[in-house]
Amino acid sequence: MFKLTRVIAALAALVAMSVFAASCGEDDDGGGTAEITFWHGQTDVWANCLKKQIEEFNATHPDVQVSTDAGGVVADRMLQKVTAGLQAGNYPDVAYIFGSDLANLAKGDELLDLTEATEDGRIDFDAFVPAGQEAVTVDDRVRAVPALIDNLAVVYNKKIFDEAGVAYPTDDWTWDEFRATAAKLTDEGAGIVGTGWPGTGDEDTTWRIWPLVWQLGGDVVSEDGESVGFDNEAGERSLAYVNDLAADGSVYVDTTAGAERMNQLFQSDKMAMIVTGPWNLPDFVLAKMDYGVAHLPAFEGEHTTIAGPDVWAIFDNGEQRSEGAIEFVAWLTSAEQNLRCAKQSGSLPTRQDLSELEGYDEYVKSLPGLEKFVDNIDNSQVRPTVPEYPQISQALGKAIGLMLFEEAEPAEALSEAVDRANAELGVPG
Repeated sequence: MFKLTRVIAALAALVAMSVFAASCGEDDDGGGTAEITFWHGQTDVWANCLKKQIEEFNATHPDVQVSTDAGGVVADRMLQKVTAGLQAGNYPDVAYIFGSDLANLAKGDELLDLTEATEDGRIDFDAFVPAGQEAVTVDDRVRAVPALIDNLAVVYNKKIFDEAGVAYPTDDWTWDEFRATAAKLTDEGAGIVGTGWPGTGDEDTTWRIWPLVWQLGGDVVSEDGESVGFDNEAGERSLAYVNDLAADGSVYVDTTAGAERMNQLFQSDKMAMIVTGPWNLPDFVLAKMDYGVAHLPAFEGEHTTIAGPDVWAIFDNGEQRSEGAIEFVAWLTSAEQNLRCAKQSGSLPTRQDLSELEGYDEYVKSLPGLEKFVDNIDNSQVRPTVPEYPQISQALGKAIGLMLFEEAEPAEALSEAVDRANAELGVPG
């Protein structure tokens, strides 16, 4: 992790001291150029695109200059680095943060409140897709800007379906049909499994069950915010469904980080269906797979899925740098810049006005199945922006993991998860 070297004040010149203070989160409201620290944590295609965007922005905005330092860590570890920086007084102007972590950062004074910037037009907030707007709103205040959005759908291996003589999924299929299809395509002798589910007990395990809960009328948190919203039939049926899939023997329980093993099995024609997002499509193309994409199944007609928006968080390092950071993020998330990187990385549009741009039709056809994920944004809901969400996720993720490994029955697993999550929300035991 990159750390600023502290120098003894008595040996530092006054100019060096002022530069150091500016780099450690203190006010820098003097004249001249606003030097912006930008920790994005991205790799590969998107990192390369961001580098070119920064170069273009710096060339056209002489009063604001953005660093090309990505932050020294990947996006998965960005929260830890930012949190350590906030504690040490050494934090960036802009950082890439997972949407589920935003509410906790919003409890501190360092994270900017961007509501005024959205009201006066500095940030074109209404242009973002509704799921993105919701993901950056905490207690009715805009606390970040949408950076990326994705959603879950079912990607299926056409080769396995064809060899088994099974019809491809359709967008109006049910969860009962998904279960029956997974069982039908599981062939122990050939080493083929119907589908998979992460068993790591983390957010990768948990966020896949929220669409089932939502479809059945439940929620993550109750409407009054005082307890969980899955301590009901929706929670019971959702966990029971996953338990039934496992009991059928048609689910590979993945214990690798990021569902890596599931992806490998799918690409090697050993898994018939995988619930995943658009980020995997380039890998499937590279593996020369013949695949299709279908919306998530439904219980009772609503094919609700989950969107996982991530955000650009802007921190207060003094008025000059804050204004420069807002200007940069507004430019970076404009329709033109959004489409520019989306075309290269296969990510989804965060804005509703991308479809009006030249090149949009080419973009949605750039990867097989990408257009289905773009359409699927309309079916998406997002996780609530509450500080307790990480603990709620952890409680339910552990319950799902216990159930997948046959260490707990659905009712028992749900009860334990509800008790743990409600304790985080302050509900008396």
